[in-house]
Amino acid sequence: MKLRNWAQVGLATCLAGPALAQNAPAPADTEVKSVETIIVTGSSIRRQVETSALPLQIINRDDLKREGISSPEQLISYLTANVAGIDNLAANADVTENRGARGGSFANLRGQGSAGTLILLNGRRVAAHGINGGAVDINQLPIAAMQRIDVLKDGASAIYGTDAIGGVINFITRTDFQGLKANAFTDVTEQGGGNIYQASLLAGYGDISTQNFNIMATVSYRKNEELLASERDFIDTFQINRGLSVDTRGTPFGTIFPLATSATSPFTPNGTLWGTTTTAPLVPGSTTLRYTGGVNPLALPGGLGCTAIKDMDDYAEQLWFSPTNSVTASLACSWDTGEQASIQQEQETLNGLVRAVYRFGEHQIVGEFTASEATADNRFSHIQLTPNASAITGPDSTSLNFAYFRIPGVNDAIYDRIANALVAAFPTDTALAGRRALNLPIAMRWRCIECGRREISTTTTTNRFFLGADGPLPLDGWSYRVGASQATSEAESVLGSGYYYRNALTVNGVQKNNGIVNVFNSGVINPFLRPGETQTAAGLAALETASARGVRLFGGKFTVTQYDGSLSGPLFELPAGKVYAAVGVDFRTEEYEFNGDRRVAAERANILGAPFDDANALNAVSRDVKAVFAEVVVPVLDNLEITVAGRVDEYDGFGRTTNPKYAFKYRPLEMLLFRGSYSTGFRVPSFNQIYNGTTSVDLALGSAVVDPKTCPTLVVSTLPGCGNILDLGPVRETTGGNRGLGPEEAENLSLGFVLNFAGNATASVDWWRIERTGTIATLTRTQLQQNYNDFADKFVRDPASGRIVEIDRRILNAGGSLMEGMEISLRNSGEFMGTKWVAALDGTHIINRQSKLLPSAAYGPNEVDKWTRFQDLTLSWRHNAYVTLTRGDWSATFSQSYRPSYLDNASYLGIASGVFVPADYQQRVKSYTTYNTTVTYRGIKNMVVTGGIKNIFNTDPPFTLSYDSDLGSGSSWDPRVTDPRGRAFTLSVEYDF
Repeated sequence: MKLRNWAQVGLATCLAGPALAQNAPAPADTEVKSVETIIVTGSSIRRQVETSALPLQIINRDDLKREGISSPEQLISYLTANVAGIDNLAANADVTENRGARGGSFANLRGQGSAGTLILLNGRRVAAHGINGGAVDINQLPIAAMQRIDVLKDGASAIYGTDAIGGVINFITRTDFQGLKANAFTDVTEQGGGNIYQASLLAGYGDISTQNFNIMATVSYRKNEELLASERDFIDTFQINRGLSVDTRGTPFGTIFPLATSATSPFTPNGTLWGTTTTAPLVPGSTTLRYTGGVNPLALPGGLGCTAIKDMDDYAEQLWFSPTNSVTASLACSWDTGEQASIQQEQETLNGLVRAVYRFGEHQIVGEFTASEATADNRFSHIQLTPNASAITGPDSTSLNFAYFRIPGVNDAIYDRIANALVAAFPTDTALAGRRALNLPIAMRWRCIECGRREISTTTTTNRFFLGADGPLPLDGWSYRVGASQATSEAESVLGSGYYYRNALTVNGVQKNNGIVNVFNSGVINPFLRPGETQTAAGLAALETASARGVRLFGGKFTVTQYDGSLSGPLFELPAGKVYAAVGVDFRTEEYEFNGDRRVAAERANILGAPFDDANALNAVSRDVKAVFAEVVVPVLDNLEITVAGRVDEYDGFGRTTNPKYAFKYRPLEMLLFRGSYSTGFRVPSFNQIYNGTTSVDLALGSAVVDPKTCPTLVVSTLPGCGNILDLGPVRETTGGNRGLGPEEAENLSLGFVLNFAGNATASVDWWRIERTGTIATLTRTQLQQNYNDFADKFVRDPASGRIVEIDRRILNAGGSLMEGMEISLRNSGEFMGTKWVAALDGTHIINRQSKLLPSAAYGPNEVDKWTRFQDLTLSWRHNAYVTLTRGDWSATFSQSYRPSYLDNASYLGIASGVFVPADYQQRVKSYTTYNTTVTYRGIKNMVVTGGIKNIFNTDPPFTLSYDSDLGSGSSWDPRVTDPRGRAFTLSVEYDF
């Protein structure tokens, strides 16, 4: 599609990372007549882009070049309307069982979630990510083949059906390219690590206007090199003075723990050297507190100190423990797991597209084939070995039964050194001396550095076939549009380095592999290596015999087959103009399957720490969707236009849902346009949310659970009705999918204006509000108890006695959410002394974000500008701005990207209680502003050269307490807000043969 030059109509498209224009496309390579009409994203009626009343942003190839954006993930992260969450490659960087984000990146327009943002390719659906099964991985799309990207920031379920709650992102490919074009792109960091390289080739033959056909093909290759946290100085988890430290005592130099005596254990029948929680040495000056929180020999008096080992430091027990017993871990060390994470994952992507168009008369047939293969390698912290007193009883146990003990003739000297150091540190503890005399084993947590960082490699393969036709009908002014497509995404995650079988596996008398517990307990591994010492060759060789490298973790496949057709044209004439209408049908089949461990049952030896998900394995499941939709545009007055649209969808298993949309466009003055809309939307549950397996486990003995029907305090006590229900018998807790789930529903409201003044100056402001009900969630046991009257059916009782026998915590339709915000776009352009200039700003202001547990409940506090752990980080204001100067063959751009300050994490026990306030603790994270520049030269025949600098001033991400030892999402920085790469230099060379 050829588009008008933005500067001529005074609505410059802004891409300050990227900022874009409202309601009109940005400059493309060539121009066309303004009377040309197209199917605008968010409508089924052909119209001029300039006359659309929708809050539509359009990005073209020049915009992407200007900001050095080379992937859809980079594009999405810069959109101010996209609310940053953890569903991206940087935020899922450590021990996470969020399989839905394996290898993928997802959009989140207006904070409605990746499943609430609809992704289209040329106006049709693409397959959801094969493992996620509920949202589209945007990195599968061939950005090198794009003509433009439409971002519709409005609800669109009345046009497209499910998922279009927060908005629609429509990737639109080139349509009539001729010739051969090559492009090479580099994005190299100044500090090293995280470099990006991309190359593409585009070829096209045939002129539709004269030869009635065109065939176009493109292929592109992209490589993201890994960026390690250790390669950036601003990443430092050991900043106790500011309130940040890592909560792990699994260290490369083993941390010793008490372990209960167990007659069933072959290793600890008589206990361990450090004793039990009741016999460990007393804390000096105390008669009750004992060193049960871990003791590291490095931290003992006269020891080398925790910092003697790389990435180790003192354990910040005052942050992680309650103030009354923090001293029990005061002799422990910790290890910085955040330093081991990939803050940019290594990824290779190969994309291809073939598109053919044949025209006969005024009709045309279009065929498309797209394919991609992407491999992302997620590498993170090393495996931790943790002891357990019980014997290993089954293949699903995740605890280790190991202890470091003396193997005569193998590790006597190491054992004696550690045991003697402990006894010397506590000379008055006769019980410890007695256990030393018995040479009892040492139980510990130990981080296996020699095992290598854990790695999970995910390969995602996608393909899409499309055949469509469009053209005029015999009716005056009417046209048709039909299409058929099938898209598939298949993904598989495989274990790499760092994963080990727990125990040896023997099948029919043949040992298939060794186990890391066996290796450790053989004595060939030394968990107390001092600086300069290394494991022996025999120890390293033994570890390799237990490696689980190459084992398939899980895989999935999602397929969507779609048939659609629509008719559009004028209905009749009114005094103000013609009434236009469109009607259409949409038939769709969605299929999904998810496979876990592919090993045969007899050979499924436990792999330590591997996040298998066999409980949720699905054979092929599917659902059919049938829909009809209509849209009418009525010119009520010369300056007032009303649009009414509606869609009826019928889903297998959910029944029928009807969603209308009403919109208006009113221009009281030539320079002023008012616009607004009201619509409803919906999102059906994903296959995982419906069909995930259910798991019922008995609540652990020692848990304190009351009957919320009889105990108003919800606390176990001697009050009547507040006894521990576990004393009456076992209670199961059930989690998993729910086949009775209903769809989430939404109401969208927007109101705004566009003001054209002073020639080429334009301003637009759009206020919007989205309220969702029936949000799909998994509630905690406490939430169910606190709202017993609404969830009484979740407490299953024995009919005879009335006691609770099961608590149903399966996923359900819960309460709701409310978001309200404004989007602002400012731009101007002109010419001064032969130099053309364009200035623009796009910003998003989130006014309010609230949620509630029940439909009848009041909304909770405003969540804007407040740190969250697993949810989106909703910032009150984000903007991108730029200025571009063009003179002759040269153009240059200077741009700014701004992210505001927000309230930091304060969930650490010490800080939250107010007992421990670090000296340099700050409640707010500072704002984050970066500047970029690019220069483009077109003076060489057939060549365009663009060079740029990202983050000109090399601004580090601001310090935050954000650190998650499971997700690995940040270690003194937050990947939802900032870019850790620092200053980078980009170069793009494009050549037309």
